[in-house]
Amino acid sequence: MTQEQYILAAQPNTLSQRVHQGAQAYPVGIYGWRKRCLYFFILLLLVTMIVNLALTIWILKVMNFTVDGMGNLRVTKEGIRLEGVSEFLLPLYVKEIESRRDNPLILQSDRNVTVNARNNLGQLTGQLTVGSEMVEAQCQRFEVRSPDGERVLFSADEKEISIGTEKLRVTGNEGVVFGHSVETSHIRAEPFQDLK
Repeated sequence: MTQEQYILAAQPNTLSQRVHQGAQAYPVGIYGWRKRCLYFFILLLLVTMIVNLALTIWILKVMNFTVDGMGNLRVTKEGIRLEGVSEFLLPLYVKEIESRRDNPLILQSDRNVTVNARNNLGQLTGQLTVGSEMVEAQCQRFEVRSPDGERVLFSADEKEISIGTEKLRVTGNEGVVFGHSVETSHIRAEPFQDLK
């Protein structure tokens, strides 16, 4: 054995003692204020998750979410079905609106109700406005039909006005004033009244 090997073997192993002493001085794991902070953050995360879940369930319950739709709004094969009274704050664009068979369709507004018809280019082709003082229709041709839809009772366009009823009665005190000629097959007065 050489002298160097002898010296190394005779000296105590300070490296292994330092490792064992270091293990005892610095324990492995989270202790003290770090452990408390970790538990606090885990508890805070758990509380946040529970509050989030509770609010989500509450919103689902209040808004009446179901598989079919939300609240009074139901999604069906034919389209969307809206039951009850509804309020629209912005314009409503639909292809068709119809009421239930046993209830009327009611449209209400503080000012007026306007129905617009547009072509495929988005240009306005017809407009019906129901206001507090008048009903106004802007279109190329306006028609009023009989309940069965076969006869035209009244029609108007830029060139002529046609009345298709069997009898026309004018009840004004002044009668009817025509600016030009009138053509008819029959004129008669009320029973027991003079024709003037």
